Amino acid sequence: MTDINISPTVEASVLAAALPYIRRFQDKTIVIKYGGNAMTDDNLKQCFARDVVLLKLVGMNPVVVHGGGPQIETLLKRVGKQGEFIQGMRVTDRDTMDVVEMVLGGLVNKEIVNLINQHGGKAVGLSGKDGAFIRARKLLMPKHDSPQTLLDLGYVGEITAIDPSLIAFLDSGDFIPVIAPIGVGSEGESYNINADVVAGKLAEILRAEKLVLLTNTPGVLDKGGKLLTGLTPKQIDDLVADGTLSGGMLPKIGSALDAARSGVKNVHIIDGRVEHALLLEILTDHGVGTMINSK
Repeated sequence: MTDINISPTVEASVLAAALPYIRRFQDKTIVIKYGGNAMTDDNLKQCFARDVVLLKLVGMNPVVVHGGGPQIETLLKRVGKQGEFIQGMRVTDRDTMDVVEMVLGGLVNKEIVNLINQHGGKAVGLSGKDGAFIRARKLLMPKHDSPQTLLDLGYVGEITAIDPSLIAFLDSGDFIPVIAPIGVGSEGESYNINADVVAGKLAEILRAEKLVLLTNTPGVLDKGGKLLTGLTPKQIDDLVADGTLSGGMLPKIGSALDAARSGVKNVHIIDGRVEHALLLEILTDHGVGTMINSK
């Protein structure tokens, strides 16, 4: 981390400036989708873990949902498989599902749990199969240019139900849930679910105050590359319609809009490449991304 020499007076001023936000979000649930560079850069990983622990210590209830795309790609290549994506979603055959479950439910999940715990938190790792709290079925996705054609992506799931009681139980014990986006079907089969979608649906079900999505971009950009913020769902719809938002951003935007329309007060798409991006977005006036308002 970069060393910054500031006076005790400035440090005290920074802490005092955060007080209104700490009071406003006391005992509120904040769902955080953790992904991108923030998951692969060692310094950013440490910053993220500290941010999550601090949010918990000042009285908020962070819930972390993580991805793991780069880690999945690395292991797929190691076993001789090539990753394939359609409309931003990973095609997942049975062998790929085994790798996804191994990486997300094992390696990545436990690394995040360990990082948070090293910084004084009490993190507990879960997948949607624990307590069957994320129920899912096979996703048949409409083709972009031919919506009547449905695409079978293999063991890719869509959420049918989320039972919030396990998360509520962990929150009540001051634990920080860290969730791998794997759902379970009616026959016990595993489904790979887009982490942005899981985070968005979880924010709805938990009636979260905020949904924060960490990305590898500054946020939502217009066609000229200018950062946009304070957007409404209608403005986001217009950006999708005119092609400004496309590709891998679509699942992220879709889950953000669903959450905003379902009562999550603010959705933040922030730059996870910035140190302490979470604290900057939640506890200061100087955000590091795009905020979408629920109205």
